[in-house]
Amino acid sequence: MKMKIGLEENVAFFKQMICTHDAKSERQYANIQKEEVMKLKKLQPSGSMGPAPPGKSSLHSLTSTASIWLPPMASPLLFSFFFFFFFLLSYAAVASPSTSPSPFTERAALIRYWNRKIPNNLPHPAFLVSKLTPLSASDATTFFNLAASDPSLLSSHLASFCSAAGLLCPTDLTPSLSSHPRDSDFAAYQNSNFTNYGTDSADGLSSFKNYSDGLNVPLDTFRRYGRDSAGHDDKFSFYAPDGNVVTANFTSYGTNTAGGTDEFTAYDESSNVPDLKFNNYAAEGTGREGVFTHYSDNANAGDQSFNSYGKNGNGATSDFSSYANNTNVIGSTFTHYGEEGNGVNDTFASYGDNGNVPENNFRSYGDDTNGGVDKFTSYRDQSNVGDNFFTSYEKGGNVGTADFTNYGNSFNPGSDNFKGYGQGSLNDQITFKEYFADNTSFTVYAKTGVEFKEYHNTSSSSTPTASAVEKKNAVEKKKQDAAKRFVEPGKFFRERSLKKGTVMPMPDIRDRMPPRSFLPRSISGKIPFSAASVDGIFRILPDTAMGKAVDSTLADCERAPSHGETKRCAASAEDMIDFAVSVLGNDIEVRSTANTKGSKGNILVGNVRGVNGGKVTQSVSCHQSLFPYLVYYCHSVPRVRVYVADILAVDTKEKINQGVAICHLDTSDWSPTHGAFVALGPGPGKIEVCHWIFEGDMTWTVADHA
Repeated sequence: MKMKIGLEENVAFFKQMICTHDAKSERQYANIQKEEVMKLKKLQPSGSMGPAPPGKSSLHSLTSTASIWLPPMASPLLFSFFFFFFFLLSYAAVASPSTSPSPFTERAALIRYWNRKIPNNLPHPAFLVSKLTPLSASDATTFFNLAASDPSLLSSHLASFCSAAGLLCPTDLTPSLSSHPRDSDFAAYQNSNFTNYGTDSADGLSSFKNYSDGLNVPLDTFRRYGRDSAGHDDKFSFYAPDGNVVTANFTSYGTNTAGGTDEFTAYDESSNVPDLKFNNYAAEGTGREGVFTHYSDNANAGDQSFNSYGKNGNGATSDFSSYANNTNVIGSTFTHYGEEGNGVNDTFASYGDNGNVPENNFRSYGDDTNGGVDKFTSYRDQSNVGDNFFTSYEKGGNVGTADFTNYGNSFNPGSDNFKGYGQGSLNDQITFKEYFADNTSFTVYAKTGVEFKEYHNTSSSSTPTASAVEKKNAVEKKKQDAAKRFVEPGKFFRERSLKKGTVMPMPDIRDRMPPRSFLPRSISGKIPFSAASVDGIFRILPDTAMGKAVDSTLADCERAPSHGETKRCAASAEDMIDFAVSVLGNDIEVRSTANTKGSKGNILVGNVRGVNGGKVTQSVSCHQSLFPYLVYYCHSVPRVRVYVADILAVDTKEKINQGVAICHLDTSDWSPTHGAFVALGPGPGKIEVCHWIFEGDMTWTVADHA
């Protein structure tokens, strides 16, 4: 098979070679240029620089095939450049793609840039090369011209831009599904728009199974769903599980309904960056039952909000069996939840247990209810720090009940703020059976009708009794036991574990980020690094999971460096190379763990080698950020040792992986609540902390030529 090379790609490569004076390429082809020029002189009349007559010059046949006119040239050097260009056209036309990669790509141009900046001839690792742009030279030229003229013009070519460049772009919603028979069975749906779906339904069942399963950027909208229905049931078996950047909006869901059930068996479980909203959910309903069995369990770093959920409801029930358990940095907001309800029942059997830094905000929750019940059986049990705000909770209620059976039994306390708690209520009963919160502020709460049966605030007494001390010690022991369960085994370890023959757990080192590629600097440098520009160009809707991810990435990039840190957000591979060279010099190399084998199980450490003889050194570590194109947060890490270790299967002793581990020798500036100290003990500055380099991340060091 002959490899066809586009004319625009050749022109782009030729221009790039002239402009950059790629010394290596020039040396490589110098003899070929000289030889071909000598042949040309023999074929053409003396003093003539125009094309030779037909049939007498092989050069003429080449140029005529490409339909290119060769103009007169005043400079022999310029002529040789143009001749070399046409020679490459001929060579590329007969070269097999299996023999060598095409030099006429943006990826090839980046490799040449890499070689100029880091001229040590070390191999280019596949894990980084695979992230380079797949753009052809012609596509790169097209999109560069658009970006250079006006970056916003990329938006009008977004589909082709994202496809050609390998980017992460939101999916446009499909047209709304308006047909809604009495019984609807959706077996596998994704990125769908349900607007005015199920209005005025009577009886029947709408069933959603495997909805948006495992997608990168699902965007699902249920707007005015099931309005004014009577006795109609809706069932979601698996809604958006294992998603990456999940946006789900339930706006005006089940408003003014009578009877029926909303059943969410597993909602947004194990997602990466969820953004979930329930607005006017089951408002003004009568006798409607909402059942959430597993809501956003095992989710990572997102937000969920319930606004006007069950507002003005009559005899409605909302049951959360497992809400946001085992999550990481999840924010939950309940605003106007159950407000002005009559005889409503809201139950959280297990709320936020084993969470890491949960942020819960209950505002105007259950206000002005009549005879309702809010029940939290287990609230924040064994969670790690975080904040809780209860503002205007159960305010102005009548004969209502709020029951916390186990409140805040965290292994690492956060903060709890109660303001306007039960204020103005009449005959309400608010009960804390066991309350385990330190640093608590109770401001303007009901002086009657609030009962703490067991209050375990360790700061409440300056002279604790013997029994209080015993209880405190028991609580502390429970916290320590929970800590080991909370921090994933093997996520952090001591340097002495990197010894041949050690059996140790390995955490889940899989890359949870969606696949994306770098943009060439020529294009990324034209896109303003601001939320407004990025959202506009990539059509990222406001207040979605992707929009919040962009905001978070930009905030990290704009944050001032911490003490002793040098940082840069690399929006292109060229940026990353330049930053690593600026910190470490130009004789450097980059490493990452080879694959993910051994993750979430025990491994056997094989041969271990310290990079640069195991000397204390400096590295540049780069971590992925969530953005439409690849952006890495790179920062210098002083006083580290980097190791390369063979990872073996425990049972067969066969090598399954090659891990790269970095040991931080100075932890004095780390937070006392850092997971490393939770898992390993002592505290900042008292121990070194090691961890593996996860898939997708990397560390640069001075090259090891040993």
